[in-house]
Amino acid sequence: MKYDVIFFDIDDTLFDFGKSEKAALHKTFEAFGLPDGLADYQASYREISNVLWRELEQGKLPITKLGVERFRRLFAAYDLQMDGADFNHAYLENLGKEIYLVDGAVTLFDSLSEQRSAIITNGFKHVQLSKLENSPLQNVFEAIIISEETGFQKPDSRIFDYAFSKLGLTEDANALMVGDSLTSDIQGGINFGMDTCWFNPEHKENVIGIQPTYEINHLTELITIAK
Repeated sequence: MKYDVIFFDIDDTLFDFGKSEKAALHKTFEAFGLPDGLADYQASYREISNVLWRELEQGKLPITKLGVERFRRLFAAYDLQMDGADFNHAYLENLGKEIYLVDGAVTLFDSLSEQRSAIITNGFKHVQLSKLENSPLQNVFEAIIISEETGFQKPDSRIFDYAFSKLGLTEDANALMVGDSLTSDIQGGINFGMDTCWFNPEHKENVIGIQPTYEINHLTELITIAK
């Protein structure tokens, strides 16, 4: 067996986060009396959220503050008299219920059923657990490591230390990190000395110089790499 354990990211690796986000935002804006909120504010929300997630990866912002801050900034930009904390809570509840697997996910894990698999995700514990528990992948993973719970986030090596400890792995374990983000998943794996696999379904050009061990465009391509 080529790898002792394979670590996976969740959002935009195993689950289509774009679909989940869009549906959850729409439901939340509707609930708060803004039925056109998705069309009116999604672009601005994405810009704000992307900035804050980069700050999270850089260790400048804890995830406990990120959720509320993104909506506080959005509402301030449009002079909307809405409570960011209340909106964020409702949004996260909706987000955990919007479950869309990436094509090939079920086939992949059917083929890797004899290998150890685990999750390492930068995200909100309740949301990520809800997605997994209500999907066909609910019994696939030996461990689910979530940044909100550990206090560390990818690419910080300490979240990988935590993961190895939780799975009882030694430093020389042959492990692979699979994810869609070069700056989070791939850089994190590189920092920890692991092989990495960049999931790049949109065939994006890699212009930032972070070099994964492998690159795939469909999840099932991982089968031949992992075994």
